[in-house]
Amino acid sequence: MIEREETARSREPRRLLVELGENSYPIWIGEGLMDRLAEKLPPLQPGARIFILTDHHVDAFYGDWAERILREAGYPTRRLSLEPGEATKAFGSLPPIYEALLDFQCTRKDLMITLGGGVIGDLGGFAAATYLRGMPFVQIPTSLLAQVDSSVGGKVAVDLPQGKNLVGCFYQPKAVLIDPLLLQTLPERYFRDGMAEVIKYGCIRDAAFLERLAGLADRNAVMAVMADIIETCCRHKKSYVEADERDLGLRMHLNFGHTLGHAIEASEHYEGHSHGEAVAMGMAAITRISEAMSLTQPGTAEKLEKLLRQHGLPCRMPVEKKKEILAAIATDKKNLGRTLKVVLLKTLGESYLWDASPSFFDAAAGWQAE
Repeated sequence: MIEREETARSREPRRLLVELGENSYPIWIGEGLMDRLAEKLPPLQPGARIFILTDHHVDAFYGDWAERILREAGYPTRRLSLEPGEATKAFGSLPPIYEALLDFQCTRKDLMITLGGGVIGDLGGFAAATYLRGMPFVQIPTSLLAQVDSSVGGKVAVDLPQGKNLVGCFYQPKAVLIDPLLLQTLPERYFRDGMAEVIKYGCIRDAAFLERLAGLADRNAVMAVMADIIETCCRHKKSYVEADERDLGLRMHLNFGHTLGHAIEASEHYEGHSHGEAVAMGMAAITRISEAMSLTQPGTAEKLEKLLRQHGLPCRMPVEKKKEILAAIATDKKNLGRTLKVVLLKTLGESYLWDASPSFFDAAAGWQAE
């Protein structure tokens, strides 16, 4: 059971607003927010049903708790728990979700809650977007990666064997509720996993944020300022989403390291490195390549790798998978003909888009051994 201070319960959570016209929604951030779950839901009609999608790991900690709070507030609830892991974010996972929604007699006036990490958020969001042509959903992210990144912005999808997120859509949640205390039960590996996305935000637009992260020696130090970290990342994410909801230009900067990262995951059939580990390797490798081509300020890659290592993240590509990784890049959804939009750094804190061919990723600098 997670520890919650009495002061956290009474403290009003922070509120950000993702401004997208009729699709606008709040992001609530606060310790103890889970206890106030029913208060922060969007307006629902009397008798509205709430369907909770989660995974077995999260369910063991928070499933009963979430359902009890909602039932005490008068909502009929139903819960479906799936196997954890990226392999669950597949087409084959959708029919059981649709069947459970139908069995619970959910309509477009009811609500889905995705209680979990990025896999549950993406999968559940896609199910919500497509069930009865769209039912409302709320994100309650329980992993660091989801709290700082994937829960915000409305990108929902499932994977295909050829790559990640190849079938999906843009479908914004009605709210995102982020309780940093839920991270207390997060395994160490997946805490580090989320730090890759945290570092990404500093790399692409906030050098001062990177300096602050460099001063945090361990997980305890990070957790002490976690609400600030989450708010900083979410502020950056919302500004990109507001400027470019459909990911056609500016929002693409959020993909720094992801072209290589997704290719690593696909080459390992989503059973090897975690998403954050793969993105960390991708950020480091692409920065070494761009620096070798004089597209990035000298010394940037070394500084980035030092910070990644400080937070327990890998920096070197799995050379034994090079052929498979390069093949996966060729099917990347950002690949337009023979041109691939990649995100490069001018220096730490400043990114830009570069038109590259798949051969760009074959450069020796990206495949250096330790």
